[in-house]
Amino acid sequence: MRDMISNKQVVHLGNVTISGDTPAASSWVDLRGFDACTLVLVNNTITDAGTAEGFTATMQESDTTAASAATTVPVASTVGGANTIQVTADNADDSIAGGIGYNGGSRYIRFNVVGTTNSDADVSVVAILNKPHRAETTFVGTKVAAT
Repeated sequence: MRDMISNKQVVHLGNVTISGDTPAASSWVDLRGFDACTLVLVNNTITDAGTAEGFTATMQESDTTAASAATTVPVASTVGGANTIQVTADNADDSIAGGIGYNGGSRYIRFNVVGTTNSDADVSVVAILNKPHRAETTFVGTKVAAT
């Protein structure tokens, strides 16, 4: 068995409240010092996923923390060929909706979540940083607020 806790960092990017079709973004994770990152979307409470399309979390990237600089991560910059996670079930409480690996070149990434009519949910976003430039790392990291 090998030690992984000294070679990764986990960052809670906040809880995101989804209300109707109003966009809501998590905080940023700073990728400096790491060569791999996965963002994980965790369903907390889903009162109503919304219409049949539910709500969608889209991975965004930026080289600054300015919210206005956020752009959608191209599919080619993800692991597995997807840049979104979609939730359509009203009964998917307390579960992991999915994760997206990032292999792009920007310094910051986050999730932006957009619902549909009647969407009412609370989700958490967690970043798992791997392949540090220098080990050992601090296991629990700090999120970066958008400016």
